[in-house]
Amino acid sequence: MKKVFYVLWAIAFLFGAFAVYQKFTHGDLLVNFGSRVVWGLWVAMYIYFIGLSAGAFLLSSLVYVFKMKVFEKLGKLALITALITLICALLSIWFDLGHQWRFFEVFTTPNLPSSMMAWMIWLYTAYFLLLLGETLLAFRIDSGKLTGAKLVRKQRTLQILASVGIPLAIAFHGGVGALFGVVASNPIWHSALTPIYFLVGAILSGCALLTMIFVFLWKDKTSEDYRQISFLLGRIVLITVLFDVLLEWSELSIAMWLGASTHIQGFKDMLYGHYWYVFWIIHILLGVIVPVVIFLVKSKKPYWVGLASLLVVFTFLGVRLNIVIPGLVTPKIPGMASAFFSKRLLYSYTPSYQEWMVGLFIVTLGIALFYLGDKYLKLTNPHN
Repeated sequence: MKKVFYVLWAIAFLFGAFAVYQKFTHGDLLVNFGSRVVWGLWVAMYIYFIGLSAGAFLLSSLVYVFKMKVFEKLGKLALITALITLICALLSIWFDLGHQWRFFEVFTTPNLPSSMMAWMIWLYTAYFLLLLGETLLAFRIDSGKLTGAKLVRKQRTLQILASVGIPLAIAFHGGVGALFGVVASNPIWHSALTPIYFLVGAILSGCALLTMIFVFLWKDKTSEDYRQISFLLGRIVLITVLFDVLLEWSELSIAMWLGASTHIQGFKDMLYGHYWYVFWIIHILLGVIVPVVIFLVKSKKPYWVGLASLLVVFTFLGVRLNIVIPGLVTPKIPGMASAFFSKRLLYSYTPSYQEWMVGLFIVTLGIALFYLGDKYLKLTNPHN
Protein backbone atom coordinates (compact mmCIF):
# COMPACT_ATOMS: atom_id res chain seq x y z
CA MET A 1 0.00 0.00 0.00
CA LYS A 2 2.89 2.36 0.70
CA LYS A 3 4.27 1.82 -2.80
CA VAL A 4 0.84 2.56 -4.29
CA PHE A 5 0.63 5.74 -2.22
CA TYR A 6 4.10 6.85 -3.32
CA VAL A 7 3.22 6.32 -6.98
CA LEU A 8 -0.07 8.20 -6.66
CA TRP A 9 1.69 11.02 -4.80
CA ALA A 10 4.37 11.27 -7.50
CA ILE A 11 1.77 11.44 -10.29
CA ALA A 12 -0.24 14.08 -8.44
CA PHE A 13 2.88 16.12 -7.70
CA LEU A 14 3.98 16.08 -11.34
CA PHE A 15 0.55 17.19 -12.56
CA GLY A 16 0.55 19.93 -9.93
CA ALA A 17 4.08 21.05 -10.76
CA PHE A 18 3.18 21.37 -14.45
CA ALA A 19 0.16 23.52 -13.49
CA VAL A 20 2.46 25.74 -11.40
CA TYR A 21 4.72 26.08 -14.44
CA GLN A 22 1.67 27.15 -16.47
CA LYS A 23 0.78 29.69 -13.79
CA PHE A 24 4.21 31.30 -14.04
CA THR A 25 4.28 31.27 -17.85
CA HIS A 26 0.62 32.11 -18.65
CA GLY A 27 -0.39 34.14 -15.61
CA ASP A 28 -4.15 34.07 -15.00
CA LEU A 29 -5.16 33.16 -18.57
CA LEU A 30 -6.10 29.61 -17.51
CA VAL A 31 -8.17 30.46 -14.43
CA ASN A 32 -11.94 30.90 -14.33
CA PHE A 33 -12.24 33.88 -12.01
CA GLY A 34 -12.32 37.35 -13.54
CA SER A 35 -13.22 40.99 -12.99
CA ARG A 36 -16.48 40.21 -11.14
CA VAL A 37 -15.75 36.91 -9.44
CA VAL A 38 -12.31 38.02 -8.31
CA TRP A 39 -11.56 35.22 -5.86
CA GLY A 40 -11.74 31.49 -6.43
CA LEU A 41 -10.44 28.13 -5.30
CA TRP A 42 -7.02 29.39 -4.17
CA VAL A 43 -8.53 31.94 -1.78
CA ALA A 44 -10.82 29.26 -0.37
CA MET A 45 -7.80 26.98 0.10
CA TYR A 46 -5.93 29.82 1.75
CA ILE A 47 -8.54 30.36 4.48
CA TYR A 48 -8.94 26.56 4.73
CA PHE A 49 -5.24 25.96 5.44
CA ILE A 50 -5.00 29.01 7.70
CA GLY A 51 -7.81 27.52 9.78
CA LEU A 52 -6.03 24.16 9.95
CA SER A 53 -2.89 25.90 11.19
CA ALA A 54 -4.64 28.00 13.82
CA GLY A 55 -6.66 25.02 15.08
CA ALA A 56 -3.63 22.74 15.35
CA PHE A 57 -1.66 25.45 17.13
CA LEU A 58 -4.44 26.12 19.64
CA LEU A 59 -4.58 22.39 20.38
CA SER A 60 -0.83 22.44 21.07
CA SER A 61 -1.49 25.07 23.75
CA LEU A 62 -3.24 22.38 25.79
CA VAL A 63 0.22 20.84 26.16
CA TYR A 64 2.57 23.81 26.42
CA VAL A 65 0.33 26.31 28.26
CA PHE A 66 -2.22 24.32 30.23
CA LYS A 67 0.07 21.31 30.83
CA MET A 68 -2.56 18.67 30.06
CA LYS A 69 -0.53 15.48 30.43
CA VAL A 70 -3.01 13.38 28.47
CA PHE A 71 -2.14 15.28 25.27
CA GLU A 72 1.59 15.57 25.98
CA LYS A 73 2.52 13.22 23.13
CA LEU A 74 0.75 15.47 20.63
CA GLY A 75 2.65 18.68 21.36
CA LYS A 76 5.37 18.54 18.70
CA LEU A 77 3.04 16.86 16.21
CA ALA A 78 0.57 19.74 16.58
CA LEU A 79 3.30 22.38 16.15
CA ILE A 80 4.73 20.80 12.99
CA THR A 81 1.22 20.37 11.58
CA ALA A 82 0.48 24.03 12.27
CA LEU A 83 3.73 25.10 10.60
CA ILE A 84 3.19 23.00 7.46
CA THR A 85 -0.42 24.06 6.98
CA LEU A 86 0.61 27.70 7.43
CA ILE A 87 3.15 27.27 4.61
CA CYS A 88 0.40 25.72 2.44
CA ALA A 89 -1.91 28.65 3.22
CA LEU A 90 0.68 31.25 2.29
CA LEU A 91 1.45 29.40 -0.94
CA SER A 92 -2.27 29.32 -1.80
CA ILE A 93 -2.71 33.07 -1.47
CA TRP A 94 0.65 33.70 -3.17
CA PHE A 95 -0.52 31.83 -6.27
CA ASP A 96 -3.70 33.92 -6.27
CA LEU A 97 -1.70 37.15 -6.62
CA GLY A 98 -1.48 38.60 -10.09
CA HIS A 99 2.14 39.64 -9.47
CA GLN A 100 3.57 37.11 -7.01
CA TRP A 101 6.92 38.87 -6.79
CA ARG A 102 5.39 42.05 -5.38
CA PHE A 103 4.23 40.43 -2.13
CA PHE A 104 6.96 42.21 -0.18
CA GLU A 105 5.29 45.58 -0.81
CA VAL A 106 2.85 44.94 2.01
CA PHE A 107 5.88 45.20 4.30
CA THR A 108 7.54 48.17 2.60
CA THR A 109 4.40 50.25 1.90
CA PRO A 110 1.66 49.03 4.29
CA ASN A 111 -1.52 51.08 4.50
CA LEU A 112 -1.61 51.05 8.29
CA PRO A 113 -3.61 51.46 10.40
CA SER A 114 -6.66 51.52 8.09
CA SER A 115 -5.98 48.40 6.02
CA MET A 116 -7.37 45.15 7.49
CA MET A 117 -5.31 43.18 4.97
CA ALA A 118 -2.08 44.86 6.10
CA TRP A 119 -2.87 44.09 9.73
CA MET A 120 -3.62 40.48 8.81
CA ILE A 121 -0.32 39.99 6.97
CA TRP A 122 1.71 41.54 9.78
CA LEU A 123 -0.06 39.19 12.19
CA TYR A 124 0.84 36.26 9.91
CA THR A 125 4.47 37.27 10.03
CA ALA A 126 4.49 37.49 13.81
CA TYR A 127 2.65 34.17 14.07
CA PHE A 128 5.06 32.44 11.68
CA LEU A 129 8.13 33.64 13.58
CA LEU A 130 6.63 32.70 16.95
CA LEU A 131 5.54 29.28 15.66
CA LEU A 132 8.97 28.59 14.20
CA GLY A 133 10.71 29.64 17.43
CA GLU A 134 8.34 27.61 19.60
CA THR A 135 8.78 24.51 17.42
CA LEU A 136 12.58 24.70 17.55
CA LEU A 137 12.50 25.23 21.31
CA ALA A 138 10.12 22.30 21.87
CA PHE A 139 12.43 19.92 20.00
CA ARG A 140 15.45 21.37 21.83
CA ILE A 141 13.84 20.66 25.19
CA ASP A 142 12.88 17.09 24.23
CA SER A 143 16.34 16.32 22.86
CA GLY A 144 17.57 15.36 26.33
CA LYS A 145 20.59 17.66 26.06
CA LEU A 146 19.28 20.16 28.61
CA THR A 147 19.31 19.54 32.34
CA GLY A 148 18.80 21.33 35.62
CA ALA A 149 18.16 25.07 35.75
CA LYS A 150 18.78 25.51 32.03
CA LEU A 151 16.03 23.02 31.21
CA VAL A 152 13.62 24.79 33.58
CA ARG A 153 14.36 28.16 31.94
CA LYS A 154 13.77 26.76 28.47
CA GLN A 155 10.51 25.15 29.56
CA ARG A 156 9.39 28.46 31.05
CA THR A 157 10.31 30.28 27.83
CA LEU A 158 8.35 27.72 25.81
CA GLN A 159 5.29 28.25 28.00
CA ILE A 160 5.54 32.03 27.55
CA LEU A 161 5.82 31.70 23.76
CA ALA A 162 2.86 29.33 23.65
CA SER A 163 0.84 31.70 25.86
CA VAL A 164 1.58 34.64 23.56
CA GLY A 165 0.67 32.46 20.61
CA ILE A 166 -2.89 31.88 21.81
CA PRO A 167 -4.14 35.47 21.40
CA LEU A 168 -1.97 35.81 18.30
CA ALA A 169 -3.56 32.77 16.63
CA ILE A 170 -7.01 34.02 17.61
CA ALA A 171 -6.19 37.51 16.31
CA PHE A 172 -4.76 36.50 12.95
CA HIS A 173 -7.52 34.03 12.07
CA GLY A 174 -10.16 36.33 13.48
CA GLY A 175 -8.48 38.92 11.27
CA VAL A 176 -9.15 36.74 8.22
CA GLY A 177 -12.82 36.71 9.20
CA ALA A 178 -12.72 40.46 9.77
CA LEU A 179 -11.22 40.92 6.29
CA PHE A 180 -14.45 39.45 4.92
CA GLY A 181 -16.71 40.94 7.57
CA VAL A 182 -15.75 44.57 6.93
CA VAL A 183 -16.81 44.37 3.25
CA ALA A 184 -20.09 46.27 3.69
CA SER A 185 -20.94 45.98 0.00
CA ASN A 186 -21.19 42.19 0.30
CA PRO A 187 -24.12 41.29 2.60
CA ILE A 188 -23.28 37.59 2.86
CA TRP A 189 -19.94 38.49 4.50
CA HIS A 190 -20.85 41.67 6.34
CA SER A 191 -21.71 40.30 9.79
CA ALA A 192 -20.36 40.60 13.31
CA LEU A 193 -20.45 36.79 13.48
CA THR A 194 -17.99 36.34 10.60
CA PRO A 195 -14.74 36.56 12.65
CA ILE A 196 -16.19 34.22 15.31
CA TYR A 197 -17.43 31.82 12.65
CA PHE A 198 -13.95 31.71 11.10
CA LEU A 199 -12.31 31.09 14.46
CA VAL A 200 -14.63 28.23 15.48
CA GLY A 201 -14.17 26.70 12.04
CA ALA A 202 -10.41 26.88 12.53
CA ILE A 203 -10.58 25.04 15.84
CA LEU A 204 -12.88 22.44 14.30
CA SER A 205 -10.85 21.73 11.16
CA GLY A 206 -7.47 21.90 12.91
CA CYS A 207 -8.52 19.50 15.67
CA ALA A 208 -10.08 17.15 13.10
CA LEU A 209 -6.86 17.14 11.07
CA LEU A 210 -4.74 16.35 14.11
CA THR A 211 -7.19 13.63 15.19
CA MET A 212 -7.06 12.05 11.73
CA ILE A 213 -3.25 12.11 11.72
CA PHE A 214 -3.02 10.69 15.22
CA VAL A 215 -5.49 7.86 14.65
CA PHE A 216 -4.12 6.65 11.32
CA LEU A 217 -0.40 7.38 11.58
CA TRP A 218 0.45 6.84 15.25
CA LYS A 219 2.86 3.91 15.54
CA ASP A 220 1.68 2.36 18.81
CA LYS A 221 -2.01 1.56 18.30
CA THR A 222 -2.22 -1.03 21.08
CA SER A 223 -1.70 1.18 24.13
CA GLU A 224 -4.45 2.48 26.37
CA ASP A 225 -3.16 6.03 25.84
CA TYR A 226 -3.89 5.68 22.12
CA ARG A 227 -7.52 4.82 22.80
CA GLN A 228 -7.94 7.49 25.46
CA ILE A 229 -6.43 10.27 23.34
CA SER A 230 -8.50 9.20 20.31
CA PHE A 231 -11.69 9.31 22.38
CA LEU A 232 -10.93 12.75 23.86
CA LEU A 233 -9.93 14.23 20.50
CA GLY A 234 -13.12 12.83 19.00
CA ARG A 235 -15.17 14.56 21.71
CA ILE A 236 -13.45 17.87 21.02
CA VAL A 237 -14.22 17.56 17.29
CA LEU A 238 -17.83 16.58 18.02
CA ILE A 239 -18.42 19.58 20.28
CA THR A 240 -16.86 22.01 17.82
CA VAL A 241 -18.86 20.53 14.91
CA LEU A 242 -22.09 21.16 16.80
CA PHE A 243 -21.04 24.67 17.84
CA ASP A 244 -19.99 25.52 14.28
CA VAL A 245 -23.37 24.36 12.97
CA LEU A 246 -25.10 26.48 15.64
CA LEU A 247 -23.28 29.60 14.44
CA GLU A 248 -24.07 28.74 10.84
CA TRP A 249 -27.75 28.25 11.68
CA SER A 250 -27.82 31.57 13.51
CA GLU A 251 -26.40 33.41 10.51
CA LEU A 252 -28.58 31.70 7.90
CA SER A 253 -31.86 31.69 9.81
CA ILE A 254 -31.72 35.36 10.76
CA ALA A 255 -30.67 36.44 7.25
CA MET A 256 -33.32 34.34 5.51
CA TRP A 257 -36.14 35.34 7.88
CA LEU A 258 -37.82 38.11 5.88
CA GLY A 259 -34.43 39.51 4.85
CA ALA A 260 -34.10 42.00 2.00
CA SER A 261 -33.72 40.35 -1.40
CA THR A 262 -30.30 41.95 -1.94
CA HIS A 263 -29.14 40.62 1.43
CA ILE A 264 -30.27 37.03 1.06
CA GLN A 265 -29.44 36.39 -2.60
CA GLY A 266 -25.98 35.07 -1.79
CA PHE A 267 -27.42 32.72 0.82
CA LYS A 268 -30.07 31.55 -1.66
CA ASP A 269 -27.38 30.77 -4.21
CA MET A 270 -25.55 28.76 -1.56
CA LEU A 271 -28.67 26.85 -0.44
CA TYR A 272 -30.65 26.44 -3.65
CA GLY A 273 -28.52 27.73 -6.54
CA HIS A 274 -25.75 26.24 -8.64
CA TYR A 275 -23.74 25.32 -5.55
CA TRP A 276 -26.50 23.66 -3.55
CA TYR A 277 -24.70 20.28 -3.53
CA VAL A 278 -21.60 21.81 -1.89
CA PHE A 279 -23.73 22.91 1.07
CA TRP A 280 -26.23 20.06 1.41
CA ILE A 281 -24.22 17.03 0.31
CA ILE A 282 -20.55 17.83 0.91
CA HIS A 283 -20.95 20.04 4.00
CA ILE A 284 -24.16 19.04 5.81
CA LEU A 285 -24.41 15.35 4.90
CA LEU A 286 -20.77 14.24 4.65
CA GLY A 287 -19.24 16.91 6.89
CA VAL A 288 -21.79 17.13 9.69
CA ILE A 289 -24.48 14.42 9.83
CA VAL A 290 -22.32 11.38 9.05
CA PRO A 291 -19.41 12.41 11.35
CA VAL A 292 -21.76 13.30 14.22
CA VAL A 293 -23.48 9.92 13.97
CA ILE A 294 -20.10 8.16 13.94
CA PHE A 295 -18.85 10.16 16.93
CA LEU A 296 -22.00 9.32 18.91
CA VAL A 297 -22.17 5.63 17.99
CA LYS A 298 -18.50 4.65 17.56
CA SER A 299 -16.72 7.09 19.86
CA LYS A 300 -14.64 4.37 21.54
CA LYS A 301 -13.38 2.92 18.27
CA PRO A 302 -10.26 4.86 17.17
CA TYR A 303 -10.60 3.86 13.52
CA TRP A 304 -14.13 5.27 13.32
CA VAL A 305 -13.09 8.43 15.15
CA GLY A 306 -10.32 8.88 12.58
CA LEU A 307 -12.73 8.26 9.71
CA ALA A 308 -15.22 10.82 11.04
CA SER A 309 -12.39 13.35 11.46
CA LEU A 310 -11.20 12.64 7.92
CA LEU A 311 -14.69 13.47 6.62
CA VAL A 312 -14.71 16.73 8.57
CA VAL A 313 -11.27 17.74 7.25
CA PHE A 314 -11.90 17.00 3.58
CA THR A 315 -15.42 18.42 3.44
CA PHE A 316 -14.43 21.62 5.24
CA LEU A 317 -12.97 22.99 2.01
CA GLY A 318 -16.59 23.09 0.84
CA VAL A 319 -17.41 25.31 3.83
CA ARG A 320 -14.68 27.74 2.81
CA LEU A 321 -15.84 27.69 -0.83
CA ASN A 322 -19.36 28.48 0.40
CA ILE A 323 -17.99 31.57 2.10
CA VAL A 324 -15.97 32.85 -0.86
CA ILE A 325 -17.98 32.03 -3.99
CA PRO A 326 -21.70 32.72 -3.27
CA GLY A 327 -20.84 36.19 -2.05
CA LEU A 328 -19.22 37.01 -5.41
CA VAL A 329 -21.54 35.42 -7.98
CA THR A 330 -24.49 37.59 -6.96
CA PRO A 331 -24.83 40.87 -8.93
CA LYS A 332 -24.90 43.85 -6.58
CA ILE A 333 -26.77 46.03 -9.09
CA PRO A 334 -29.90 44.72 -10.91
CA GLY A 335 -29.20 44.20 -14.60
CA MET A 336 -25.42 44.30 -14.22
CA ALA A 337 -25.06 40.63 -15.25
CA SER A 338 -26.52 41.35 -18.70
CA ALA A 339 -25.08 44.84 -19.22
CA PHE A 340 -21.73 43.68 -20.63
CA PHE A 341 -20.64 40.37 -22.11
CA SER A 342 -17.15 38.94 -21.68
CA LYS A 343 -15.57 35.79 -20.27
CA ARG A 344 -14.05 37.95 -17.53
CA LEU A 345 -17.37 39.62 -16.68
CA LEU A 346 -19.44 36.57 -15.80
CA TYR A 347 -21.32 36.11 -12.51
CA SER A 348 -20.53 32.40 -12.39
CA TYR A 349 -17.54 30.38 -11.31
CA THR A 350 -16.29 26.81 -11.40
CA PRO A 351 -12.59 26.18 -10.73
CA SER A 352 -10.62 25.42 -13.88
CA TYR A 353 -8.47 22.34 -14.33
CA GLN A 354 -5.35 24.44 -13.78
CA GLU A 355 -6.72 25.83 -10.50
CA TRP A 356 -7.41 22.32 -9.22
CA MET A 357 -3.95 21.13 -10.27
CA VAL A 358 -2.19 24.04 -8.55
CA GLY A 359 -4.25 23.22 -5.46
CA LEU A 360 -3.17 19.58 -5.80
CA PHE A 361 0.46 20.74 -5.93
CA ILE A 362 0.02 22.58 -2.63
CA VAL A 363 -1.56 19.53 -0.98
CA THR A 364 1.13 17.14 -2.22
CA LEU A 365 3.83 19.55 -1.07
CA GLY A 366 2.25 19.64 2.39
CA ILE A 367 2.14 15.82 2.47
CA ALA A 368 5.81 15.66 1.47
CA LEU A 369 6.82 18.12 4.19
CA PHE A 370 4.90 16.13 6.80
CA TYR A 371 6.41 12.85 5.57
CA LEU A 372 9.93 14.26 5.89
CA GLY A 373 9.13 15.73 9.31
CA ASP A 374 7.74 12.43 10.55
CA LYS A 375 10.66 10.46 9.11
CA TYR A 376 13.42 12.55 10.65
CA LEU A 377 11.71 13.98 13.73
CA LYS A 378 9.69 10.88 14.70
CA LEU A 379 6.46 12.84 15.17
CA THR A 380 4.22 9.78 15.36
CA ASN A 381 6.65 7.62 17.33
CA PRO A 382 5.38 7.32 20.93
CA HIS A 383 8.87 6.43 22.15
CA ASN A 384 10.46 9.62 20.82
